[in-house]
Amino acid sequence: MTRVIMHGCNGKMGQTISGLIAADPEVELVAGIDARDDGHNPYPVFTDIEKCDVEADCLIDFSAAPAVERMLDYCVARKLPCVLCTTGLSEEQLAKVKKASEQVAILKSANMSLGINLLLKMLKEATAVLAAADFDIEIVEKHHNQKVDAPSGTALALADSINEKLNREYDYVYDRSSRREKRPKKEIGISAVRGGTIVGDHDVIFAGADEVITFSHRAYSKAVFGKGAVQAAKFLAGKSAGMYDMSDVIG
Repeated sequence: MTRVIMHGCNGKMGQTISGLIAADPEVELVAGIDARDDGHNPYPVFTDIEKCDVEADCLIDFSAAPAVERMLDYCVARKLPCVLCTTGLSEEQLAKVKKASEQVAILKSANMSLGINLLLKMLKEATAVLAAADFDIEIVEKHHNQKVDAPSGTALALADSINEKLNREYDYVYDRSSRREKRPKKEIGISAVRGGTIVGDHDVIFAGADEVITFSHRAYSKAVFGKGAVQAAKFLAGKSAGMYDMSDVIG
């Protein structure tokens, strides 16, 4: 049984993960941490992280960037492994994450979906074959109209996975409107669509002479990210200090 503390328990993802853990016999949510306590959770909730004295095997963080530094201090002090899911961290905060990982296990990934992380592995194998055969590479990502950043972190992670296989020789192109030239070979085009309530769609297109191969991932709810976080917590419990990511979880 993996005992979990949920940091950001009353947020949308925190509540999603609470439900997933309640249905998982291998995991127990022993405490929550949030800026408010509405009294509706079946586990104790602490509004001050320092006052949380509940024994646990791992902490899952789906909070907000300003809360991450205190959370890291808490995990380091208690040698508590952390699945870090909060995004939008500054370079200074990322440096603190790296330093904290020298003392405690931290798992951080651009996308917690098991499907996306399997896709990252598959793309490397496809790239080795298709790029050598002069296939052009394009990525199209789609998200809801409330998402403020573009391209998505997941789209960039997909591009990085491909480019790593290509010795990082390819450039990323986000906008072609100002260009009047043929498409260079060594580039990866990345396009963003924003509209409606799209949770997250990603297509990686390998376009060759007379054939096109497309790898697609569709997220129909945010639960896919919660499921990945729970699997990550099971994996990370008991691990030694260091930086981990979802590729370690899927093996």
